[in-house]
Amino acid sequence: MKNGVNLDNIATEEATIGVAEVSGVDVDQTERWIHLQFNWSGKPFSLDVAESDRVYDLKAALMSLTNVPPERQKILGLVKGKLPTDDERIGDLKLLSGKKFTLVGTPEGHEIKDPNELEFLPDVVNDLDVDFSADPAAATEYINDQRNRRKVDQHTKKLQPSLINPLREGKRLLVLDIDYTILDTKPLTSGALPPQECARPGLHEFLEAVYPHYDICIWSQTSWIWLETKLVELGMLGGIRNYRIAFGKNASRCLDCNGPFNDCSVVLDKTCMFTVFSKKDGQPYKHSVKALQIIWNHFPQFGPSNTIHIDDLGRNFALNPGEGLKISAFKNAHTDAARADRELFKVARYLLHLANTHPDFRKAKHSKWKDVVKSLPSP
Repeated sequence: MKNGVNLDNIATEEATIGVAEVSGVDVDQTERWIHLQFNWSGKPFSLDVAESDRVYDLKAALMSLTNVPPERQKILGLVKGKLPTDDERIGDLKLLSGKKFTLVGTPEGHEIKDPNELEFLPDVVNDLDVDFSADPAAATEYINDQRNRRKVDQHTKKLQPSLINPLREGKRLLVLDIDYTILDTKPLTSGALPPQECARPGLHEFLEAVYPHYDICIWSQTSWIWLETKLVELGMLGGIRNYRIAFGKNASRCLDCNGPFNDCSVVLDKTCMFTVFSKKDGQPYKHSVKALQIIWNHFPQFGPSNTIHIDDLGRNFALNPGEGLKISAFKNAHTDAARADRELFKVARYLLHLANTHPDFRKAKHSKWKDVVKSLPSP
């Protein structure tokens, strides 16, 4: 989706077919762009949409121009009848370049936002999860989807990672989720439990065990401010443990070097994610995704052969099912059952086994990780 512009002094453009420039990203030559014009609040606007975009992306672009949230948007004259659902492809609407329509809706605030920053990500919940590792054909379709490839390129350009600690030669990469993977978020946000009692048992021991073999990256579906707070409260920053976080983005200050904002970073957050569209039980289903290619584009020493991503949500592996290791969600931290949780101890054994026996991670089946751990000699 290209940024839209006011049409007061700009003539109508033709649809762009071929190499297009979208927020600094070179788009695939096969991408076809459709030029649209609309009126809102008595003013003319213009925007370009790709055929591989979804109705969801169109609504995001309209919000970037008008600050009218998607739930308040009434789009008149774009198609006959009711506007299709968010997952509908723009190309399937059979729109002609120069198509005009009217937007009706009350704006929220007055600032103009970058449409590439507008990702209406769902809450961090693990209901309606999808296991993409069980459907290789669906995963291939996701990876080859033109829209998804363009989103990866856009987010690669947008991300400016900084190293907290130097990447170590020959180490593998561990991408680790936070919420309900290593931390029960609910009692922490409510103040029902102190931070250390919200951590999954064995958290620090797990990270210390795998650190000699893996550089560690934290990636979670919450904002960087909240993430940094969590990591500080959990004692994961500041060099007090025998492990280090390798890189991330946008911390207010680095707990290792005390550098200023944007000089160092601790996490990858929700702004590094984007929404994709799939189906569950035959019904349309949209969710956010953690595309490892964004990391690999910045750090080419890492790739499918030496990266593993641990998360409690299988849907986050949509673009990288082969690199995903799903573990059980950690909840109800106050209960005896939660305090007896040994998931991280088991994962540590698997990661150490993987590092010692698999020069190429692509030959491992992470979906069978628990069976592998059971087959290992007793520690």
